[in-house]
Amino acid sequence: MNGLALHERPASPAFWRIALPHSTAAVPVARALVRAALAELEDGADCDTAELLTAELVANAVEHTSGDAPIELVVRLLPTGCHVEVHDPDPAPPGDLLHAGDTMPDPWQEHGRGLLLIRALSSSCGHRPTGSGKAVWFRLPLVPPQRRPRPA
Repeated sequence: MNGLALHERPASPAFWRIALPHSTAAVPVARALVRAALAELEDGADCDTAELLTAELVANAVEHTSGDAPIELVVRLLPTGCHVEVHDPDPAPPGDLLHAGDTMPDPWQEHGRGLLLIRALSSSCGHRPTGSGKAVWFRLPLVPPQRRPRPA
């Protein structure tokens, strides 16, 4: 058969890259971009989880890096789900992204749960050095659409 069958996805993933200001104003912009990007997936990844984890990565990049250099959000739609990266200018790896720390976050504090959420809710996560700092990333799998009741 020539061309794609109806159930096949294109081989190359959709890709978005956007520079965000180094301020808390970047968080809602990043959430909106991820939601819009995931609307492109037929089956989709969990938009609420993707938005939450993206907000955590962007907020961490803003809070834990100094200077005015923009941070960058990269969203890739893959045949198996989505891959989200946040690039920042600090080469130091993020705290306890890959391994739980010795103590649990204080439930009464506003801070300290972001990396725990990323570890717990993503299918995988990590960080890598870049030419200008680091990229911190997570992946979410596709979630098949829920069955909807048929109208009577």
